[in-house]
Amino acid sequence: QVQLVESGGGLVQPGGSLRLSCAASGFTFSAYRMNWYRQAPGKERELVASITTVGDSTVYADSVKGRFTISRDNDRNTVYLQMDSLKAEDTAVYYCNAERRYYAPAWGQGTQVTVSS
Repeated sequence: QVQLVESGGGLVQPGGSLRLSCAASGFTFSAYRMNWYRQAPGKERELVASITTVGDSTVYADSVKGRFTISRDNDRNTVYLQMDSLKAEDTAVYYCNAERRYYAPAWGQGTQVTVSS
C-alpha cells in the first residue's frame, strides 16, 4: 500500500536548522514528483518546495527561497527538506506529497515544526 512517512520535525530556535525526511513505500517513487507542503494554524495548506522525478529541477515558495533545499534519493525512496535560518513564521505542520499525472496523489501524516525561543 502507498505510504509516506515524515520525520525530523521538532522545536528549534529562530535561526536554527532542521532536516525533514519522507520515506516512501508501496509505489514507484522515481516516477513521482515530490513536494513538501505546510499548514500553519488557521491558514491554508501551501506548497513549500517541489522536485522533479530525477531531481534535476526544483521550485520553492518565495517565502523560503534561499533558506530551504529540497532533495531526493531515488535509491532510498526518500525525499528531504533541509531548512536553514528558520523563522517563527515557518512554524507549521509539514506534509510530504507524491504527485504523478493520472494517478491519485499520496500524502504523509505530517510532522510538526515549531520555531520559537
